[in-house]
Parts: sequence; C-alpha cells; structure tokens
Amino acid sequence: MALTTTLALAQNTPPTTAQIVANQVARLTKLLDLTSTQQASATTIFTTEQTSLATVRTNMQTARKALQTAIQSDDTATIGTVATQIGTLTGEEVLAQATASGAFYAILTSEQQTKYETLGPLGGPGGPGGFGGPGPHGLGGSH
Repeated sequence: MALTTTLALAQNTPPTTAQIVANQVARLTKLLDLTSTQQASATTIFTTEQTSLATVRTNMQTARKALQTAIQSDDTATIGTVATQIGTLTGEEVLAQATASGAFYAILTSEQQTKYETLGPLGGPGGPGGFGGPGPHGLGGSH
C-alpha cells in the first residue's frame, strides 16, 4: 500500500525544469532533425525561458490571490494596483516566451525554419508559445 501511495504521489509531481526542457528538445529534435549543437543551444534557451516563467508564475499566483482578497473586500484601490501588476506579469511572460522563440528560430537552418513554420499550433509561429502565441512554446508543450 505504501508503494501504491508513493507511486500515486510521484505521478502528481509536476515535471522539473530539466524534464520539461529535455522533453521539448527531444520533440523538436525529432520534428526538425536538430544537430547536437542545436540541441545544446535549445536546452540553454529553453532552460532560461522556463526559469523566467517559473518566477512569473509564482508572482502571478500571489497577485491573483491578492486580487481575490481585494475583490471579496471590495477594495477598489487594491484591485486597480493588483490588476496593473497582473498586466505587467503577463507582459513578462510574453517577453520570456517571445525571446526564447526568437533565439530558437535563429539557431535553425532555413530548411528547419520552413518546417518549423508549418508545425502550426504544436510549435510554429502563433501556436502555443510560438511567435505571438499563448503559453510556453508549442515547442515547449503545455504549461
């Protein structure tokens, strides 16, 4: 029974940054035939991105809790302040994702860029995390 509980808990543990990045790079390697040099660069790019996003997400959770508290007490001044903070954090999230997308795109050959652009919502421009898309990279999978 203890083993079953341990396994159940392990399945609910969110993946580490290293696991997220490794999965992302493996998927992109398969899709785009990345070289070992590109894989190393992509690992650095996406690790930096995930580290930035982890900080933003933590701050966003705090801000959303503060917003909920302000809403429940009808504290309009705090609602305005926290809403502005959430907007800033959203901008930071988009910046981290777009910076990583641009850096990744820059390491691709023109042939790989063309293929990457055809990936659509799974990783190309405008997809989740793709250029202008929500979330950490269709390249990066789900958040």
